Amino acid sequence: MIAIVDYGVGNLRSCAKGLERAAADAGLSVDVRVSTSAAEIERADAVVLPGVGAFGACMTSLAESGLTDAVLRAAASGKPFLGICVGMQILFEESEEFGPVAGLGVLPGRIVRFRSRDVKIPHMGWNALHVVKHAPALDGIAEGTYVYFVHSYYAEPSDPAIVAATSTYGSETFTAAVARENVFATQFHPEKSQHAGLRLLGNFVRAASAPVRVAVPA
Repeated sequence: MIAIVDYGVGNLRSCAKGLERAAADAGLSVDVRVSTSAAEIERADAVVLPGVGAFGACMTSLAESGLTDAVLRAAASGKPFLGICVGMQILFEESEEFGPVAGLGVLPGRIVRFRSRDVKIPHMGWNALHVVKHAPALDGIAEGTYVYFVHSYYAEPSDPAIVAATSTYGSETFTAAVARENVFATQFHPEKSQHAGLRLLGNFVRAASAPVRVAVPA
């Protein structure tokens, strides 16, 4: 079962439909649930944290939903965890948007606004990915693949090793995806990125459907 965290923000139905279609394309039967239940999120085989709007508003909504601890436990659990757009941003330590505003602190770094003056803000549209390092979620997604963005801020990780992909808008190169252990997150919207997005969601579904391997003592 894949749980999409419902804390009052995010393209919940679009995420669910994208995962369901990706599962069908992969020939997998997966139960995708939009959930407001901490217990259900903890039972899930994989968790998706969406988000749209302002960083601070998302953090407030998450706190008011009572799901902050469930999200933190899911990110630390080792099971596949996917953050999308502001759902990626709030995984970091803080944002300068109307801030500083504290984030969840799952990933090291902060969220900053585009500094370039030669581009329109917010950034809305299709931009190419530059793959920085291998991550299972990016399997089958070629260098230069276009994905869809809607944002004014992006992550500046303090650990460059977690950057999985970047993109360029105007003269500014920014973090498009991060990966660390079981956590993968995108600034772009895979559910709106057509074939490439479905491929990424399919990789996530396959990871969620993989059998749990239990170590057997020698």
